[in-house]
Amino acid sequence: MLTRIDCSTHEEVYRVTDRESGLEGLIAIHSTQAGPAAGGLRMRVYRGFDEALADVLALSRGMTYKNAAAGLPLGGGKAVILGDPRTDKTEAKLRAMGRAVAALEGRYWTAEDMGMSPEDMKVLAGEAEFVAGLADGRFASGDPSPITAQGVFNALKIGAARHFGSADLKGRRVAVQGLGHVGWYLCDYLAGEGAQLIVADTVAARVEEAQAKFGAELAAPDEIHRVAADVFAPCAIGGILNGQTVPELRASMICGAANNQLADDAAADALHARGILYLPDYVANGGGIINAATEILRIENRPRFVAERLAQLEQTMRGILAAAARQDTSPAHVADATVEQGMALRRAG
Repeated sequence: MLTRIDCSTHEEVYRVTDRESGLEGLIAIHSTQAGPAAGGLRMRVYRGFDEALADVLALSRGMTYKNAAAGLPLGGGKAVILGDPRTDKTEAKLRAMGRAVAALEGRYWTAEDMGMSPEDMKVLAGEAEFVAGLADGRFASGDPSPITAQGVFNALKIGAARHFGSADLKGRRVAVQGLGHVGWYLCDYLAGEGAQLIVADTVAARVEEAQAKFGAELAAPDEIHRVAADVFAPCAIGGILNGQTVPELRASMICGAANNQLADDAAADALHARGILYLPDYVANGGGIINAATEILRIENRPRFVAERLAQLEQTMRGILAAAARQDTSPAHVADATVEQGMALRRAG
């Protein structure tokens, strides 16, 4: 069920198929230099296999950088299942993916991501021991979404203090794209601080619920980046910041939970040229993998470990923003350079 795909940028990439269940997926291991590759399993609709492959390659590379930024002894990996999680997800497919994870013998640890839940992780864990994000058990870390959202919220306040001169978010207009688990928790944190929310999601019922609970304004998913706001918070799929969308942005700061928000380096430069402060996504959204790492690394005191690592991420973000300001460059470039330097030192040592 595992067919290896040649890829010069990654250590291992596999196409995962199971005829009986109808599973079609991918597992990509970008790096195991720092430790076993770790990164979530997501299920979403793709336009085809090539789009899914591009996504899993980018996401797994991003996990290497995210784990390094968080100071975790883990490499980067990712897995995807092609299909709509609302209609195509079955126990048979999840079990088949679990067997694929088991076949990699611990070189890759999976956890919850878009389209997945702790209950789904339990199904995978019935076939593989290399699964984090479980709801129960001695080292169970559960749903990582609240911790991911907490980290993004912390980063957003750090960015606001630098960009607006105050971390106070009362009255700030924040446009949130995507009301999945993390986006929803982020809205909850923001509303609690008195921020004015504009929200968008492909699920109409979720948007209506946000309007009722948070008093949020509504926008179409493909229009949310254009609304007048102080902060744009991408919390859906990647690549939202690109040659088409950057010129259309009306927010002056970007901080969200989505992975791989920048389509390319040119998007980072275009944001900087416009004076839009971009907070590097893999630093802002590292809370989820920190939470899952407690399960992978068998950490006894999970709350203390998570709190310490989140505080470390905050310091990392402050340092990145300060260095970017001094160098008059995008924080994205500073973040990459910082992480790459750390990885090079680790290889040398």
